[in-house]
Amino acid sequence: MKQQRILLVEDEPGLRLTLGDRLTREGYDVSCVQDGDLGFARASCESFDLLILDVMLPGRGGVELCRELRRRGSDVPVLMLTARGQLADRVAGLKVGADDYVTKPFEMAELLARVEARLRRRQQTAEAGGAYRFGQVSVDFRKAEVRREGTQVPLSAKEFLLLKYFIEHRGALLSRNELLDGVWGYHAMPVTRTVDVHVSWLRKKLEPVPRRPQYILTTHKLGYKFVG
Repeated sequence: MKQQRILLVEDEPGLRLTLGDRLTREGYDVSCVQDGDLGFARASCESFDLLILDVMLPGRGGVELCRELRRRGSDVPVLMLTARGQLADRVAGLKVGADDYVTKPFEMAELLARVEARLRRRQQTAEAGGAYRFGQVSVDFRKAEVRREGTQVPLSAKEFLLLKYFIEHRGALLSRNELLDGVWGYHAMPVTRTVDVHVSWLRKKLEPVPRRPQYILTTHKLGYKFVG
């Protein structure tokens, strides 16, 4: 099972540290930033399974951050942290596309339950729809279509199967021989460049900067890891 990624945007150092550490201990891959502008930059160029946004942030506030991400087509679930249970904060967040909210101060057990429920719902939705999204890339498994920023990306059959295999094994280190066996269905000679060539093609079509890949990473002498 892939490790689910959470972006926590919280300016209060103590809460950011405490919540980040607890979510990490629960098995999530957690990234923490302290202001809305950094949060927007990370959420815009990286793939996360859930965003936890404080409403009151330096730079972009949580509501503005959520609004802009939704305007750009992001469907990643958003959990808002609101102070004092103010109705206006909750309504504003929900109106711009937030999925849930927790009022400060909160019980850790409640927040963890809401995080788990939101991530489970996202997984069920993806499985039901046969779709996956990372960064600005969306993959429709049923139609065998890939789009980047809304524009269809032409992939060969083997490129699509390789991408599908990466997604199904997100976070795992995959050797070239495993990829050859899983995608091409045979064991090739260790000197083959088949996998490397197809990975290069995928990067050119899907990575924002192919020379500095964010999603399909190389582990020297061992293989590849997909982290989208």
